[in-house]
Amino acid sequence: MELQYELKAGNYYLYDMRDTPSSVTGERRFRLKTDSVAIAFDMYTGQVHQHGSPARIQSWAMHQRRRLRAAGALAEANDIVVVSGPLPVDELNKCLWINGYCRRMFKRLASLPHGKLQRAAQQWKKAA
Repeated sequence: MELQYELKAGNYYLYDMRDTPSSVTGERRFRLKTDSVAIAFDMYTGQVHQHGSPARIQSWAMHQRRRLRAAGALAEANDIVVVSGPLPVDELNKCLWINGYCRRMFKRLASLPHGKLQRAAQQWKKAA
């Protein structure tokens, strides 16, 4: 649980939880800020290879696929999957923390809610 994404003001922030919070603000320094996030993983094992901004992850995946195909490893090249977009923060964090979770998330991808539209339940607002 060293790396963790948080959604603030419509942007994804990646924090390293090993960093100590600032004595002035009480917040940790973020490692990445992006409006959309991508995650590259192995479809067979569910292992996360890379995560971050979509342009960098797509570029990494294309380069890895090209290298694997040149080495004759076609099955491994075809197993690299990239999922990008406004993903729910809890699903992203589970992918980072739980080995093989990306494979399970990929199967449910069509039914996942839009990551930026999730709202916390408000206790003061109850249905009549």
